[in-house]
Amino acid sequence: MIKYLAKRLARSVITLIIIISIVFILLRLMPIEGYFQNFDKLTKEQIHTGIVNMGLDKPVPIQLKNFFIQLLHGDLGVSRIYRANVPITKILSGKIPISLTLGGISLFLSLVLGIPLGTLMARSKGKFWDKFGTAFIVFIQAVPAAVYYLFIQVYGHDFFGFSMLFSKDNFATWILPIISLSLGNIAYYSMWLRRYMVDESNKDYVKLAVAKGVSSKNIMMKHIFRNAFVPMIQYLPSSFLNTIIGSIYVESLYSVPGMGGLLVDVVKRQDNTMVQAIVILFACVGILGLILGDILMTIIDPRISFSKKGGAR
Repeated sequence: MIKYLAKRLARSVITLIIIISIVFILLRLMPIEGYFQNFDKLTKEQIHTGIVNMGLDKPVPIQLKNFFIQLLHGDLGVSRIYRANVPITKILSGKIPISLTLGGISLFLSLVLGIPLGTLMARSKGKFWDKFGTAFIVFIQAVPAAVYYLFIQVYGHDFFGFSMLFSKDNFATWILPIISLSLGNIAYYSMWLRRYMVDESNKDYVKLAVAKGVSSKNIMMKHIFRNAFVPMIQYLPSSFLNTIIGSIYVESLYSVPGMGGLLVDVVKRQDNTMVQAIVILFACVGILGLILGDILMTIIDPRISFSKKGGAR
């Protein structure tokens, strides 16, 4: 296991280095306006001085090397436009807790509703809960998220009086964003859990248990559910981390001062250093989620061993 994780970590570091390099180079091809506040009001001499001070006059490989050295010291640089000359780490430290709380609650709600729904669908194939769950999943998959996000916002405000704008001090304003963030994961968890449970129910060990007279309830919960839940464990860390870093659309829709809305804002303002830092953060979160998923799988099911031949994903 340790050997496998070491290899995965090494591959992840290489992948992250490649992603950072590509993002860094692409942003260096963008107009230099993204590095200056009030660019139109600056003289050529001021622009040249700023470029020299930021090291943008050096060759790109040298700039990239210096940037990696900064990253090793935990320095993501400073914002140039969004909040001029403020360290990016300071800006993110005020945004991440909001997205973390909002995303954590929505993911908890997704698990509480999605897993029971998937289980009910598997236990009642062709009956009410299966048809209800299938209709819900088809709706979520078929309708663009932006459409039902708007419906939730508009009708939540008109019929229930919920505010359209988020306020961290008023929990009532959290309800609509949490519901919006939860729907996709509820559909995802219920769909895959049902599929895995139906697959497990057709296996030989289930038929043997039925032949021995084991009750269907015990078979479903002690064997089928447990074995079907293991593959889903692999994706929980990724979905959790991707949720807590914020939904770009939901946070923008409700003016949530979190990570998702921040990305939209800095892209609009063309703050290149901020865009660079947030994209790198998102990449780190995605890679970390995959590694944590593998670790959780081995903890939940000791039969899985990535150190053995054929055990790795």
